[in-house]
Amino acid sequence: MTVVIDKPVREPAAERGRWAAPPRPVWEEEPSKVGLASKGLVLTLACMGILFPLWIVVVTSLSSRKTIDEAGGLVMVPKGITFIAYKELLSGGQVTRAAVISVLITLVGTLFSMTVSVLCAYGLSRTGSLGHRWILMVLLATMFFSAGLIPTYLLVQSLGLMDSYLALILPSAISVFNILVLRGFFMGISQELIDSARIDGAGDFRILRQIVMPLSRAVLAVITLFYAVGYWSAWFNASLYVNNQDMMPLQNVMIQLVQKQQAPVGLGQAIRTGQLSGLAVQMAVMVLALLPVAVLSPFVQRHFKKGMLTGAIKG
Repeated sequence: MTVVIDKPVREPAAERGRWAAPPRPVWEEEPSKVGLASKGLVLTLACMGILFPLWIVVVTSLSSRKTIDEAGGLVMVPKGITFIAYKELLSGGQVTRAAVISVLITLVGTLFSMTVSVLCAYGLSRTGSLGHRWILMVLLATMFFSAGLIPTYLLVQSLGLMDSYLALILPSAISVFNILVLRGFFMGISQELIDSARIDGAGDFRILRQIVMPLSRAVLAVITLFYAVGYWSAWFNASLYVNNQDMMPLQNVMIQLVQKQQAPVGLGQAIRTGQLSGLAVQMAVMVLALLPVAVLSPFVQRHFKKGMLTGAIKG
């Protein structure tokens, strides 16, 4: 007597659709209704805990002074929408100039950091390269030991970088952690593929440009986002090395607005005359600071698991 066991037929990925859940392994039990309901409840509460504060910030920034005064502070239920806070912020000149400076610093700094990090990580991933072990040890040492703030300040000052945009890029241009993640990913690329390229006459730069980097799009996207967010959110270097108010990036100008240390003439006058609420300006500042990160993150989110997990484990 022959017993025939029907194997579960899996629906092809193309027929399931792009957003369909991946097929469940045959040995994994189907989730119970209680388990599904519990997961849905936990995820809902977590999303509300994240989105509710953001909702309050956005609604308050779009509320008039009268609405904010009636609510006694932060507004949860909108009563009319006005963009006067954003209009006054962006028409002041200082905030607009600071935003342009931050965008340029983020673009130039991210490009410089990625170039140096990729070149360094690729060199360290080739075990036969000259002195790669000693260079790796030196880089690892800098993760645990640093010169400190005062020597770094004196170095920047001796190099003549005070009140220059290079002072906002060079002191924090390289992250050893990001280099190690890139190195781990590069070491996971098939050595036979690189050897075949060398047989065809390709040099290291061509191999890196045409083979390694196209295969590393996931980790490159994640590290690029890390560097970009770091440059966009940075404020400490500017507070140390920049004294010219016209060279301040957006984050430092926003800190001054939130702390009410200094505000553009038109904006300060609007607050003093009661046309604009200072709280609405502060919330609008937060929205402007979060907007670029919130826009870019969804496009890189799908690369996080593959890029960070693979790069951190391999090698």
